[in-house]
Amino acid sequence: MNAVVRLSRTDFDAVVMDLDGVVTDTASLHEMAWKRMFDGFLATCPPRQGEDHRSFENEDYRRFVDGRPRFDGAAGFLTSRGIDLLPEKVHALAAQKDVDFQDLLRREGAKLLPGAVPLLAALRRAGFRTAIVSASRNCTAVLGRAGITEMFDAQVDGVVAAELGLPGKPDPAVYLEAAGRLRTPPERSVVVEDALAGVEAGRRGGFGLVIGVDRAGHGPELLAHGANVIVTDLGGVDVAQSSAAERPRA
Repeated sequence: MNAVVRLSRTDFDAVVMDLDGVVTDTASLHEMAWKRMFDGFLATCPPRQGEDHRSFENEDYRRFVDGRPRFDGAAGFLTSRGIDLLPEKVHALAAQKDVDFQDLLRREGAKLLPGAVPLLAALRRAGFRTAIVSASRNCTAVLGRAGITEMFDAQVDGVVAAELGLPGKPDPAVYLEAAGRLRTPPERSVVVEDALAGVEAGRRGGFGLVIGVDRAGHGPELLAHGANVIVTDLGGVDVAQSSAAERPRA
């Protein structure tokens, strides 16, 4: 199932990458923030009939939260546990999660994942356009802390999605917006994702290749949701270099 993927300008012109869990290790911070918020909420509310108040687990993060906008993630998890809250309460929980995430980001920083910088550098040398996508409104801060802001030609994050009214993953809207900003059709673009909702968005959007990044043994699920191929980290993505490659004009 694991493979080395070779990207060439013969086949593609652009690569659109998810941020959290693909380029930076901030997915672990997001999961910690969700767990802190949800476990605190579940512990303080006596369960009503039909509600499940077990603690928030990694499986919950992957299935209901990862890659989705905060409100969608909060609502999805609560629904899975049979918990029905007013929208304003769901918004309040999502807002608390963001406070917790920013606290963790200040303390832990934004760590780059193995292979991220070498891959980005190789893509730019070969003339690929690159874009970063994130459901988070903290994308700009994370890129700045990681020192890689200048390695992307376009950015579509939670702020942009809210401004444009774009639905979250697994809807392909954010990825299609990123490809549009790179002036590259989806079929000539590659999506690199680690979330189930993200690879599904790439498939729904008609992207030429959807690469699933599997660091935790969930490759079969990524394939079932739309990934064309699985790598264990970004070191599994190779870029064909050409002395004649020129950067596409925007």
